[in-house]
Amino acid sequence: MVHKFVSHGKKVLSISEKHGWLPGVKYTNLRNIKGVDFEKKGFLDIDWKNYSFERHLSAVIEKKPFLTIARDVEDIYQLDSILKQAEVLKKHCEHVAIVPKDIRMNGNITSLIPKEYILAYSVPTRYGGTQVSLNSFDRKVHLLGGRPDIQRALGDKLDVFSIDGNRFTLDASFGYYFDGIRFVKNKINSYDYCLEESIRNIFLIWKGYNSDFNTRSNFIYEGAI
Repeated sequence: MVHKFVSHGKKVLSISEKHGWLPGVKYTNLRNIKGVDFEKKGFLDIDWKNYSFERHLSAVIEKKPFLTIARDVEDIYQLDSILKQAEVLKKHCEHVAIVPKDIRMNGNITSLIPKEYILAYSVPTRYGGTQVSLNSFDRKVHLLGGRPDIQRALGDKLDVFSIDGNRFTLDASFGYYFDGIRFVKNKINSYDYCLEESIRNIFLIWKGYNSDFNTRSNFIYEGAI
């Protein structure tokens, strides 16, 4: 089972919940999940460009998420301090994911990051990404953001535990929805329809996903990885 998270407002969270998605939020936007059943099932994301461990820890203690992300490892020499922070975070949530971004971690993740942590792969977009090689990711992985077709293609190269994303909400505002392969125009230009179709189709492309590299079908998207 791949856990699917979306971080957005009440309307998106409500629609996604009907299709088996779980709530997500950044520690900077906790107001978005007021009244939402979040404890032990939600995803707590971070503000990686302006990271504050104090604010992050306070939110984790308050919301007790299923999964949270530790500060991105952009410099390998920060890893020890990040792992110490992750150890503290893990006292208040089920899973903590470490985000390797320094290319000096290529081929070294097994020895550098304790197995108690899952990994997070920053799916390349214009806002970020990682150049750490895919074959360095030696365990279960959370996919951070990116297009749903690219995420699903990565599922054939990584042992995907969970995904998050809200790219489809932006497309919906322009009348586009994800049809299971690509984003297409909705003729009646309905925001709600586009949201529902994207959420439903993203759920369906992961249905039956088997993370065993030896038994998975080769699922490849046109124009994807």
